[in-house]
Amino acid sequence: METLWFMLVALMLAIYVVLDGFDLGAGALHLFLGRDEEGRKQLLGSILPFWDGNEVWLLAAGGTLYFAFPALYASSFSGFYLPLMIVLWLFILRGISIEFRNHIESPLWKQAWDVVFTASSGLLLVFFGAALGNVVRGVPLDGAGEFFLPLWTDFTPNGPTGILDYYTIAVGVHALCALLLHGALWIGYRTANPRVMPLAARLWWVVAALTALTTALTFAIQPQVARNLESKPWGFVFPAIAIGSLLAIRYSMGKPGRLRPFLASAGYLLGMLTSAAFGIYPYVLPSNENLANGLTIRNTATSVYGLTVGLAWWIPGMMLATGYFVFLYRRFAKAA
Repeated sequence: METLWFMLVALMLAIYVVLDGFDLGAGALHLFLGRDEEGRKQLLGSILPFWDGNEVWLLAAGGTLYFAFPALYASSFSGFYLPLMIVLWLFILRGISIEFRNHIESPLWKQAWDVVFTASSGLLLVFFGAALGNVVRGVPLDGAGEFFLPLWTDFTPNGPTGILDYYTIAVGVHALCALLLHGALWIGYRTANPRVMPLAARLWWVVAALTALTTALTFAIQPQVARNLESKPWGFVFPAIAIGSLLAIRYSMGKPGRLRPFLASAGYLLGMLTSAAFGIYPYVLPSNENLANGLTIRNTATSVYGLTVGLAWWIPGMMLATGYFVFLYRRFAKAA
């Protein structure tokens, strides 16, 4: 039952990244692709029906995490207090920038909020990537399952680590570029912006290089990944999905139709995130100092009875949420 809930939480987070990832990526490209007011309105129009609904998956995943693995929720939310507050402020600034930019008909007012929108979207991508890097690398958990991380120490992933080191920064930059590509492909599908597909073609090479770099660093820093692949070779299916989807992005960008590259990008993100989840299993938060102190699916989960009862409520809740999203995307499926 604990393994099932681990997979469900990982799946919900992956869905969130795929869905909110495209509007965060589009937001980070807002000032660069929207050269004038008409272009920026068109870009915002491509994500306006979806952006706030996409964040439901983050809230749902957070609620599920709190229910299924309460010890992890307590430990991570106290240990990551500083970056969580930063992320909260970035979400607030991003939301109000979308709403406030049209309240006053002033070029200076709109440009100021456009800068806030672009900056907050881009920084969220970096922080989410760095957060994933911290989870894969591990944190200095003590025997009670508690930790606290400064923003940085000496930028190395060993010893007394901070939130930022060369590994988590690399993963943060990788996340930024991958979701910029995802957002660009969404804009290319939804609009006729002539600059977006050439930009996506250049971003693809950056993402391919960063995929190789962060994969090599992950194997060097987190030995649990290699152990899991050696003991469960079927796990190679997840990186195979990521690599195949990355190649499909490049191939489909040269073909007619702009939906296929975006769908291939979604497959790449799912493949990368499920690879990360498979790599650290059964840990939900490894320790980078003493592996025995790591938080696993068993020492953080609620009771089996609670997990069983929760599943009976989770299934209809997710059916309703999925039905809503199917309706939403079908209703606004037509490209601009």
